Amino acid sequence: MRKASIPILNDGLKIYVAGHAGLVGSALARRFSGLKEVHLVTAARTEVDLTDPAQVERFLNRERPDAVILAAGKVGGIRANASAPAQFIRENLVIEANLIHGSWNAGVKRLLNFGSGCMYPKACPQPMKPEHLMTGPMEPTSEPYSIAKLAGMVLCSSYNRQYGTRYTTLIPCTVYGPGDSFDPQDSHVLPALLRKFHEAKESGACEVTLWGSGQARREFLYADDLAEACERVLRSDEPSGDPINIGRGESISIQGLAQKVGQVVGFRGEVRWDGSYPDGAPEKRLDSDPIRRMGWSPRTDLLSGLEQTYRWYLQNCNSAVRAELVEARRSHPSTDSG
Repeated sequence: MRKASIPILNDGLKIYVAGHAGLVGSALARRFSGLKEVHLVTAARTEVDLTDPAQVERFLNRERPDAVILAAGKVGGIRANASAPAQFIRENLVIEANLIHGSWNAGVKRLLNFGSGCMYPKACPQPMKPEHLMTGPMEPTSEPYSIAKLAGMVLCSSYNRQYGTRYTTLIPCTVYGPGDSFDPQDSHVLPALLRKFHEAKESGACEVTLWGSGQARREFLYADDLAEACERVLRSDEPSGDPINIGRGESISIQGLAQKVGQVVGFRGEVRWDGSYPDGAPEKRLDSDPIRRMGWSPRTDLLSGLEQTYRWYLQNCNSAVRAELVEARRSHPSTDSG
């Protein structure tokens, strides 16, 4: 194994972004491909199956990156987590273990691993700080995913202690932006709302019904702002210790978010709330002071981010969504007689 010194971002640095086709990964690829001093490495699923340890080790030993950013994994909203808990915990555990161990085996000294705000207890003091991790029960719906993310964090810190690596866990708030998933079964709340309001406007519906009370509060971060934060961490020569939260520093109620989404989409109908569905944790807001002290702050306000995300949706997803609706009508024709 190489005994190279721990690199910071400098000329000729070779960075492998695992999961470059996803929401966060694509933002990272945009960010780092624009830096002259960085040689960006990516690999499609057909090239490297991240759930196969042998494939991961062969790839990393061949490429020998200076830094790895672990943006791959299985993600989804409340419905997806509730319907496939075994998949969420298994796939994320396997991918984390393969990439973290494979990176160490290939001599990689710098690695950024992504945690999640759902790692914090459900009834957590606000704003949430790394010291609050593992101090209480997590939100039950996302617990399998959350435990996998906690395991990845502990895995990084364990390799740091035993092998002198610098593997840092970043904990972003809810991330959104171009490249997000708008699948109604798997998406997070923000893209799900965008699609739901858009379809209601397109169909001429006079109302939409949303899950929960709308009172839960969440913090949202534009994906390209997160990518800039990752660059800032890699440029920092500060020793890695606690996980680093990355958020805007302010939360908004789901009801307030729905109002902004309706404004951006142009839906003018009524919004009803179905309180028979769970809200999840009452609030999730991160203490992001450490990343602020590194000189980072988010550039994109929520309304601007929503507008950019909706434009991307219209350009990339709208025709596919229409095709889905047409196929659904063919498969389940209306029984109305008129």
